[in-house]
Amino acid sequence: MLQDLVLALRLQALDRKIATLETGIATLPKHIAEIEKRLEAHKRRLEADRLALAANLRDRKKMDGDIQLHQAKMTKLREQMAAAKTNEHYKAFQNEIAFLEGEVRKCEDKIIVLMEQSEPLEKNVKAAEISLKAEEQDVEAAKIAARDRTAIDQREALELRAERKTIADQMPPKLYTEYERVRKKTKNTPIADATDGRCSACQIALRPQFFQDLRRQDQVMFCESCSRLLTYNPVIDVVADANASQQIA
Repeated sequence: MLQDLVLALRLQALDRKIATLETGIATLPKHIAEIEKRLEAHKRRLEADRLALAANLRDRKKMDGDIQLHQAKMTKLREQMAAAKTNEHYKAFQNEIAFLEGEVRKCEDKIIVLMEQSEPLEKNVKAAEISLKAEEQDVEAAKIAARDRTAIDQREALELRAERKTIADQMPPKLYTEYERVRKKTKNTPIADATDGRCSACQIALRPQFFQDLRRQDQVMFCESCSRLLTYNPVIDVVADANASQQIA
């Protein structure tokens, strides 16, 4: 095979490796964002549980305040009732006291319900806090691992680019220019095989004379349809070659 084509094949292999590494490097910010997004979702759930628990405590305090207010009113009403001069006034005070006693019982019932609700809320908050702490550690470890992996990829890509330059410098300028033009157009697939008489990339059959010229492998040739560099790599029949050698001997 022509040395120039060998260099082009090596260049294509490097370009594909570099492209793969660059893709991984470029996805780092998105990967980190996805990791942090999962953590933020956990934080929002924890915050919602904390808000629910805080609202529960506020409602209980409000009920306690209402009870104290009702009890203070009842105390005053009893004082006034003791000074009542008619049965009508006395009964009116009794009715108002009975109403306030009913309100106190309602508040006490609500407090019991709220206390029952607060217990699972407190457990949820404590469990979520413990889980969040563990998840924060996992996320930080994942971010460090991702950055370390990217640093390794960046170093490898740098080394591959240096190797690529060395190979590119050995290629004839005209061939390298054509290689680059086709590479950019075909997304790092500038070379195709034509061993079976057609371009393996575009699947267009080669003209008979063109194919015969390609088989001689004495020049770099390009597909007349997709412009890729063409290789001719027939499978070696080891048994047939051995038999032929024995016959010659």
